Amino acid sequence: MNWDARWEVVIGLETHAQLRTQSKIFSGAATAFGAEPNRQACAVDIALPGVLPVLNREAVVCAIKFGLSVGAQIAPRSIFARKNYFYPDLPKGYQISQFEIPVVLGGGLTIHVGAGETAVEKFVHLTRAHLEEDAGKSLHEDFHGKTGIDLNRAGTPLLEIVTEPDMRSSAEAVAYAKALHSLVTWIGICDGNMQEGSFRCDANVSVRRPGAPLGTRREIKNLNSFRFMQQAIDYEIQWQINEIEEGRQIQQATVLFDPDTGETRAMRSKEDAQDYRYFPDPDLLPLEILPAWIDEVRATLPELPRAMQARFETAYGLSAYDAAALTATLDMATYVEACVAAAGKENAKTCANWVMGELSARLNRENLEIAAVPLAPTFLAGIVCRIADGTLSNKMAKEVFDALWAGEGKDVDAIIEARGLKQISDTGAIEVLIDEVVAANQKSVDEFRAGKDKAFNALVGQVMKAAKGKANPQQVHDLLRKKLAAD
Repeated sequence: MNWDARWEVVIGLETHAQLRTQSKIFSGAATAFGAEPNRQACAVDIALPGVLPVLNREAVVCAIKFGLSVGAQIAPRSIFARKNYFYPDLPKGYQISQFEIPVVLGGGLTIHVGAGETAVEKFVHLTRAHLEEDAGKSLHEDFHGKTGIDLNRAGTPLLEIVTEPDMRSSAEAVAYAKALHSLVTWIGICDGNMQEGSFRCDANVSVRRPGAPLGTRREIKNLNSFRFMQQAIDYEIQWQINEIEEGRQIQQATVLFDPDTGETRAMRSKEDAQDYRYFPDPDLLPLEILPAWIDEVRATLPELPRAMQARFETAYGLSAYDAAALTATLDMATYVEACVAAAGKENAKTCANWVMGELSARLNRENLEIAAVPLAPTFLAGIVCRIADGTLSNKMAKEVFDALWAGEGKDVDAIIEARGLKQISDTGAIEVLIDEVVAANQKSVDEFRAGKDKAFNALVGQVMKAAKGKANPQQVHDLLRKKLAAD
């Protein structure tokens, strides 16, 4: 959405990525989703007297992986702090987090805003990423007017990733959130399930006159879908502009988005850091990360999206847009690589077109992720090879694709044979059909020679009809034009 040029939008995002560890960040309790309330909360999580937290090493490994992936500095020494506030699902009365010295400092993500070849590239700077524990959950349904407390999530490991206020529209914010989601799932530190709360975004939104100091921000909490994020930010921007233009001041606040009304509403006044009375947690030693540990973690990282995108451009001859689209997720990139490996690099562009076109369209229609695709990449490669050698036209190839998708067979050539789909590419056979069509359609021939291009297309259509759609369209086109030029 475009706003009046008299206003500039300023957006920063804070994202909580739940780390894929088997146990919680400071206890041995499980982190699996969906357990009965309070079945995964141990003595440490519910803050019984005398218990002590013990840091989960794997959570630190996840933080290091992220820091390396975004070009950040990994702090050689970081500190855990107590963030003090009262809430019913926070048994200790404080959250263990990091404040002054987080584990990850700086770095950033390159995003693409817009669609197609006109997409604009932008770099979003990160301020920090720090480790912390999640709180429990208040349950308000089915309690006869009362509230229940589920502490299963208490102590679940989170990496909070904070950007600089670099984004200037909801489109940029969504593009960043999608890029971040792709990265944390790509490197395997988060499952990215937004419905289960594994990836939650808070958007800090303010408006100002161009060149003026930053305006007062309001924080939209717990946005759990990209669509809601865009709707919430756009509504909040317009609301703030209206408030200022009507002479009212924006008050710093935490707000919630109501997807039913499409509106944001204030939940509470926004606290500042001093309100939380941060101080170092006396039960946890400083976290020290030596260079050898960083090198050990670096060796486990997969090829990162930007590097793979560049390789797709160089090795496969793809455009920057195609390469970016095909490396949007690790599952997509892996599928493409397997398809190209089976079909050959010379057919990489055709593989890319089929994955971004027919395959992606079918996945969208059936609401499937590519990890669940019923068509193995080797089968798609088989279709691509038969297009390349002239056996199949694109129309025939789609029929084979449909048959494979429906599980009617596991062999491309067998389906082609069973359905009689082999394309006619024999020059002599096509020339015979062309001669018959030209002799029977003298009027169209005369119109073409009089400069009417539609007449040529009509003749092509007649040849394809005579061939029952099986003639190679490009050969028909070329041979017909040659025939008409010669006569």
